[in-house]
Amino acid sequence: MLWTASQVLRKFSTSSNYYQNKLKLAIIGQSVFGQEVYSNLRKQGHKVVGVFTVPDKDGKADPLAMAAEKDGTPVFKFPRWRVKGKPIPEVVDAYKAVGAELNVLPFCSQFIPMNIIDNPRHGSIIYHPSLLPLHRGASAINWTLIHGDKKAGFTVFWADDGLDTGPILLQRECAVEPTDTVDTLYNRFLFPEGIKAMVESVQLIADGKAPRVPQTEEGASYEGIQKKSNAKVNLAQPAEAVHNWIRGHDKVPGAWTVIDGQAVTLYGSSMLGGVPGLVTKNGLVLYGTDGKALLVKNLQFDDGKMIPASKYFSSGESSSLELTADEEKMAEEIRDIWKGILSNVPAVEDTTDFFKSGAASMDVVRLVEEVKQKCAGVQLQNEDVYMATTFQDFIQMFVRKLRGEDQEEELVIDYVKVNNMTVKMPTQCFINGKFEDAENGKSYETINPTDGSVICKVSYASVGDVDRAVAAAKEAYDNGPWGKMNPRDRGSLLYKLADLMEEHQEELATIESMDSGAVYTLALKTHVGMSIQTFRYFAGWCDKIHNLWGKSSGFTKCCPIFEYCHWTIFVCAIIIPWNYPLMMLAWKSAACLAAGNTLVLKPAQVTPLTALKFAELSAKAGIPKGVINILPGSGGMVGQRLCDHPDIRKLGFTGSTPIGKQIMKSCALSNLKKVSLELGGKSPLIIFSDCDMDKAVRMGMSSVYFNKGENCIAAGRLFVEESIHDEFISRVVEELKKMKIGDPLDRSTDHGPQNHKAHMDKLLEYCEVGLKEGATLVYGGKQVDMPGFFMEPTVFTDVEDHMFIAKEESFGPVMVVSKFKDGDVDGVLQRANATEYGLASGVFTRDINKAMYVSERLEAGTVFINTYNKTDVASPFGGFKQSGFGKDLGEDALLEYLKTKAVTVEY
Repeated sequence: MLWTASQVLRKFSTSSNYYQNKLKLAIIGQSVFGQEVYSNLRKQGHKVVGVFTVPDKDGKADPLAMAAEKDGTPVFKFPRWRVKGKPIPEVVDAYKAVGAELNVLPFCSQFIPMNIIDNPRHGSIIYHPSLLPLHRGASAINWTLIHGDKKAGFTVFWADDGLDTGPILLQRECAVEPTDTVDTLYNRFLFPEGIKAMVESVQLIADGKAPRVPQTEEGASYEGIQKKSNAKVNLAQPAEAVHNWIRGHDKVPGAWTVIDGQAVTLYGSSMLGGVPGLVTKNGLVLYGTDGKALLVKNLQFDDGKMIPASKYFSSGESSSLELTADEEKMAEEIRDIWKGILSNVPAVEDTTDFFKSGAASMDVVRLVEEVKQKCAGVQLQNEDVYMATTFQDFIQMFVRKLRGEDQEEELVIDYVKVNNMTVKMPTQCFINGKFEDAENGKSYETINPTDGSVICKVSYASVGDVDRAVAAAKEAYDNGPWGKMNPRDRGSLLYKLADLMEEHQEELATIESMDSGAVYTLALKTHVGMSIQTFRYFAGWCDKIHNLWGKSSGFTKCCPIFEYCHWTIFVCAIIIPWNYPLMMLAWKSAACLAAGNTLVLKPAQVTPLTALKFAELSAKAGIPKGVINILPGSGGMVGQRLCDHPDIRKLGFTGSTPIGKQIMKSCALSNLKKVSLELGGKSPLIIFSDCDMDKAVRMGMSSVYFNKGENCIAAGRLFVEESIHDEFISRVVEELKKMKIGDPLDRSTDHGPQNHKAHMDKLLEYCEVGLKEGATLVYGGKQVDMPGFFMEPTVFTDVEDHMFIAKEESFGPVMVVSKFKDGDVDGVLQRANATEYGLASGVFTRDINKAMYVSERLEAGTVFINTYNKTDVASPFGGFKQSGFGKDLGEDALLEYLKTKAVTVEY
């Protein structure tokens, strides 16, 4: 269960027993799932007295064992718990010695004796990936799909002496998508939500609130374990049954059939609308006995080689590419990677087969990651290795990807390729579902902050372009399918958009790095990763908004005699900043679209490229034309017209406080638009002497230098208790000296360039002012002597409250540190709150009572306790005072893009 900050505060303020209600746990299980359950339970304060998992395999410990051993938790690796049905005495004794109060069994594959199950005073709980009593047994996910269930889910239940028959403690369910496989269902819902549910279940038990609901036998089912031997497809069935069988075995164990006398495994099935089988350019079309069709994307043969099903009759017929000198050099570097993996092979020849040489699935992952690291920008997937198993075929496939020959364009787009990578970026305005030049034909250069070079020219939108985009957005709602669409269908489109963003995540991260200067790994995980999470989160809200009335909905009379309902606002405008170009787009537009609105979005002038790539993906996802419009250009022209336009009824803005004030004034004078503003910050971080110093140094640095300091919630001022001040500064400087500054596309870089030259110059001026006012420059303060806009990570101490750098944010990698007297909690709180901003804040202390006291009194929309920068898509985000008003993320964000109507009826 994820709690917001306000929920945490309520929990602590209303229940003094919260921290007392913790249990001693035995974890019995394995895998990454078990590891995550273990780690999260420890984070919640429960004591894990023993971990019981499987023995090491090939000299490598299970992930659960590795995590526990690292923490110093006792680990037991029993190959079995009983022999001939009887418990092994020494195993039982070892278990009982740890003194567990509850057994937690996440992903437990061993048979555990009942005298172990019943031994703790609270018994044992188990996670099972189905909605019990449905699909009892070991292949529950497979059978959920094979049976074509419309709902999937998991159960946490109390173990008894039956097979998955114990009383139910907790269940969660989700819809099964038409294209779900075992992998997608597990990764999308069963894995992440299952971890949260296990942790929630343990806390319910600790608090004495855990239910025990007996399982009914009505509708109960048990299916056997699915293995390769019993996974053959019966093609003499309706198409949907064949499709369900294939996806229910994708990727493990793999459904198979016989084609031309040889066994072939089928992957990537999807239903078609609509000859026993037909090979098309899209794949293998199979027809069921009902005449309906399904499409199979890939085929795998017994020797391990996988091919696109569309190539079944033409495998090996494509002409061989002649490699350039640079490509030959890359080929030899890749040959060295193959040699490193296939250590048993004397030499890697062109005919060497990856799998016949002994490679396994983990080696596939290693090969893909090593090649991607060596040849940045190549869009390589695990499936590509299965489709090109010999070294020669692999190189041919790799070079085709390098040249972009495997890419297909569905839109008419003026693409620009950069850096010899297969990175493609639209550069025109996106209006009414089409990319087109600005009305006046103007364009401008967007600059790579790494070296100051021009990436490409981008259309420079005019006032006329704004008017056309707003008209398209209004038409899309009034007369297009979007305004009439069932909310669930709208959610499906947003899920599809998120999937496409994930499919293109490396390309998006590369574009983001080049355009904004974000380090690639951060861009991949946060800029892009959280954007994907945000769209998935709000996609799930589409059909859950209370009484959301669309144009085709009717009014339902019911008691009491009044109702309220949420209505869409219709056309919204969104203006986003340059520090997180894609993530800020996602934070606002996902909620806007989930609520049923259409939008016109202006990206920051200096970072337009990921927004335009997003527009391309939105069209590919099937978002109707006119729903999303993207206009690169200036704030003074495009932004001002959006504020003034009479057909726009809501404007969401993230940026500086001065610009936010101008926007608010313009929106009021035009047509009194609804406005939400996320503005500047000067977030205080208070570090007490009783903190975990290692964590305070690590997270304190992250609070300032994360994303090069271009972070709205960055800790603008650190207050460090006097007795640890010098040690803290010394350790920070020591770590800064290790920081690698350089090309953000280099995977080993820690710190990239500032976003643009004007900002770089502003930071240098900021540091000069700090020096003139008497602050002590401990480290940095200068531009790095290299091409591009690189600023040294900087540390100021002896900062007094009256100084400019104590009051104003740098929006860069500048740590501003002030001392406070030991024990002066109220005094430091008064100093921390003496600012016109209130976006975020933080406190580091081992004393939870002090942490709660401080967090309740800090005047900020977000408070971090013993962490920093940890935002979640389900937790509302926004500021107080001159940091703005309104919320992004969480349910609160939806209310920013809805209007509430009260309806009173007299019967």
